[in-house]
Amino acid sequence: MLTVAQQGGSVPKPHTMTSRQAKLQEDTNYRVMRLLEENPDLTQRELAEKLGVSVGGLNYCLKALMEKGLVKMKNFASSKNKFGYVYVLTPRGINEKARLTSAFLKRKMEEYETLKAEIETLQAEAIKTLKK
Repeated sequence: MLTVAQQGGSVPKPHTMTSRQAKLQEDTNYRVMRLLEENPDLTQRELAEKLGVSVGGLNYCLKALMEKGLVKMKNFASSKNKFGYVYVLTPRGINEKARLTSAFLKRKMEEYETLKAEIETLQAEAIKTLKK
């Protein structure tokens, strides 16, 4: 059996996939931290629904954030969570969220500019086609 490269195709560069994965993970971390900062009383199920991810995926993300010291679980008697805890950002988590906010905004602005240029190109092509 021939590999993709032997068939004349190109093999994606590992750093590109890692970079794309890293950006997705960074975006997910940002969104989780933003939601937790707004409402630390959300359950994992509610967070997962708001983010459009599985509860298992969210659990994995929360554990990673806790291992990095960005989020901690805190006992809170009046929590709606049946186990009586909330997720809160640590001071380090607040700083990381600020960094992620800046990176997220920059990435979204770049995406916006790329999309805007593509739309302008398509509009010009459509006008040119209609004039023929």
